[in-house]
Amino acid sequence: MVELDFNKGNGILPAIAQDYKSGKVLMVAYMNSEAWQLTLQTGEAHYWSRSHQALWHKGATSGNIQVIKEVFADCDRDAILLKVQQVGGAACHLGYESCFHNKIDKHGEETTIGERIFDPQRVYKK
Repeated sequence: MVELDFNKGNGILPAIAQDYKSGKVLMVAYMNSEAWQLTLQTGEAHYWSRSHQALWHKGATSGNIQVIKEVFADCDRDAILLKVQQVGGAACHLGYESCFHNKIDKHGEETTIGERIFDPQRVYKK
C-alpha cells in the first residue's frame, strides 16, 4: 500500500478533486490519514475540514457525493488528485459545479462564471 507523507503538512495533505470526464478542477480540500483510508475503503471522497476540525464525507448533507474513479499521488507523496464522478453536478458548497467559479481578469476584476445548480440555504438550512 502506498505511504503518503502526512508529516509534511502537519497531518493533512491537499486533495484536488477533478471531474474524471471533463478534466475540470472541482475543488481543493484536505485529507488526514483517516479521511484517506475512508476514501479508499468506501470509494467516495472523505476530507478533513480545517474549519470544523472534523472528518467530512463530501455530499453527506447535500447528496452531492464524489464517487472515486481514479486516485493519484504526486511524486513527493504529499498531495492527492482524485478523479471523481460528481453526483448531483455541484461540488461547491455555494451551489456551483466547481469551487473555481470566480474568474479574475488581468486587472484583478472578478466575474462569476456558471450558474448555481442548487440553493445552499435550502440544502444546508442556514
